[in-house]
Amino acid sequence: MEIHSTNKLISHHHSAPPPPPPTLTRRAKLLLTVLNCLLLSVGNCSGPIFLRIYYLHGGRRIWLTSFLETAGFPLLLIPLSISYLHRRRSNPSTPLLHLTPRLLLASSVLGVITGLDDFLYSYGLNFLPVSTSSVLIASQLAFTAIFAFLIVRQKFTPFSVNAVALLTIGAVILALHTSGDRPAGVTAAGYWKGFVLTIGAAALYGLFLPLVELTYDKLAGRAAQAIPREAAEYGLGETKYYLVIIAAAIFWQCFFLGAIGVIFCVNTLLSGIIIAVFIPVIEVLAFIFLHENFSSEKGVALLLSLWGLASYSYGEYRQAQEKKKELQPAPALSTV
Repeated sequence: MEIHSTNKLISHHHSAPPPPPPTLTRRAKLLLTVLNCLLLSVGNCSGPIFLRIYYLHGGRRIWLTSFLETAGFPLLLIPLSISYLHRRRSNPSTPLLHLTPRLLLASSVLGVITGLDDFLYSYGLNFLPVSTSSVLIASQLAFTAIFAFLIVRQKFTPFSVNAVALLTIGAVILALHTSGDRPAGVTAAGYWKGFVLTIGAAALYGLFLPLVELTYDKLAGRAAQAIPREAAEYGLGETKYYLVIIAAAIFWQCFFLGAIGVIFCVNTLLSGIIIAVFIPVIEVLAFIFLHENFSSEKGVALLLSLWGLASYSYGEYRQAQEKKKELQPAPALSTV
């Protein structure tokens, strides 16, 4: 009888489900969301500027600029190592890798999409000024909204729809003022090639963001010679050449890490809105550092973008307040 009971306990112990993963506190999730928003904002504003600086002063390697957009991935080893050591301290049996075959397959597909998107964007930026490229990239918000609805059934509120509409109108206003900004030395055919390539990059990134959220939900030699030669001929000097490409790699890594972090903490739509809302900021930075034109239309687009972000933020606040009221217990009725 005792043996039977012991076996039963052992069997019950082995059939027990694994403990659920630790959840973040509300404060920790808020801090993580703010950090990811900052990373996304800094990367979104700085990455295009440094890529354009590379092209303006003699850089011509499309493959290099495409590679730079994800070349900063070794920086992720620092927070990953800290996270692993923290988990290892609390649970010595924590595995080093949590990569399942399905997650590996999903990550590989997303990696291919990212690489193609990087190539289209970098190639297009070779023919366009940063301001025009940023305007075209704003169309990713429309693609993100469509794909988010189709793939992850993203729910839209009147405030989020208003935000998308305002940001899209701002992009259209900017687009109306891009007819005379073709860079020197770029042909009309090259200019329109840049348009098509950048629109393609925006569409592909609009697909990428919902696929990342879906993954979270469902799964939890000649080149080596070319770079030194190009550095020696670079307009700003060899040292600044390497500083530009290193800075571009770091800021683009901030962009991708922040974008994925915002999706993890909130949702796809907020990631797309943050990308779009900083497009006029990129216009201002391009005006300051690259001496591109800043027109009144760009000022109006900036105001519309800020209005759109405020609309989305207020909508999220209203939803949070409504959920808070739903979770509060109903007051008990007093009896006489």
